[in-house]
Amino acid sequence: MLRENQLNNYNIDVHDLGITEYDSVWQKMKNYSKTRTDHSSDLIWFTEHEAIYTLGQNGKNEHIINPGKIKILKVDRGGQVTYHGPGQIMMYTLIDIKRIKLNIRQLILILEESIINLLSEYKVSGHRRRNAPGVYVDSKKIASIGLRITRGSSYHGLALNHNTDLKAFSGINTCGYKDLDIINMNDLGIDENKKTIQMQLAYYFKKNLFNITSYST
Repeated sequence: MLRENQLNNYNIDVHDLGITEYDSVWQKMKNYSKTRTDHSSDLIWFTEHEAIYTLGQNGKNEHIINPGKIKILKVDRGGQVTYHGPGQIMMYTLIDIKRIKLNIRQLILILEESIINLLSEYKVSGHRRRNAPGVYVDSKKIASIGLRITRGSSYHGLALNHNTDLKAFSGINTCGYKDLDIINMNDLGIDENKKTIQMQLAYYFKKNLFNITSYST
């Protein structure tokens, strides 16, 4: 785990990929993770995807109820089924967790904490649920998390609902749960532009990398 005196020497390259097709970004993440070396940079990629349902490694087809014309893709992250689409901020974290002495559970906590920190700036209280990764506001899910670890490095990351079309979630049992309510930041009165939110998330993620021991699980 990073200590504060290491943070000043730790660099993460942050890139905004714009609106992308899920498949192409997924392939780039896999390629980078398979070919990276001990000297490769850690990366954060921000993007929004064209509409798609993705099934994680534990995903079951029974949780896809009425997909309509939305594409379905089986992927290699953890978790069940979720929706990605315009208005949803994707933050992909390509991190050598072995190099900075983190495990996958700690990385999940860091991602959750970064969203909780972000929401608190707008006087919104976000929280975790035990055994259900992500961030919730009251009983409604505002962010999902799914990761893959290979060769000691992570890819995939988090999906934060900014102002996405929530009707698309009615076509699935989101994260494998029936009747799970989903919410946008905009629904909570957070009228902030995407670029600012991305900068805040990147800031909190880097800050939280060395502060994992203070989080509540």
